[in-house]
Amino acid sequence: MLRIVLLLAHVGVATAWVGGMVYSLAVVQPKAARFFGTDEEAHEAFLTTMASGNRSKVLALIGALALTGGALLLVAADPERPLALGIHAAKGVLLLAALAVFVDVSWRQWPRRVFALPEERNGVRVRFRRSAYALLALVGAAFALGVVAAHRG
Repeated sequence: MLRIVLLLAHVGVATAWVGGMVYSLAVVQPKAARFFGTDEEAHEAFLTTMASGNRSKVLALIGALALTGGALLLVAADPERPLALGIHAAKGVLLLAALAVFVDVSWRQWPRRVFALPEERNGVRVRFRRSAYALLALVGAAFALGVVAAHRG
């Protein structure tokens, strides 16, 4: 029963994170760009407001993934299945890489964005978008590896 609870928590947290990123990239950001059009100041103010306070929430998601993933390994790891353990190790590496991208975005790119001159904004946005897609790819790959590990029998 503990394994099922941990698994549901782990999958739920991963789904929330991936879903939030996809919604932001596919819905919120394009609609915000259309809505604000050429009003760069209002567009940036809106995006900054949307991002405000999210750092702690994402760090909590990452922590919950690490905690539930580690607990699942302790409860359900099978030393007779080294491939499954390798898959889970790869998931851990992907999570650490996602954390590194998130730290870069949060503590390096956001200050640059907030203080960017109008002529620098497009370049800053391009870097942000690349980082967002990298983050989505890393978390999505970890999610996919989890599905593979679960269906290895």
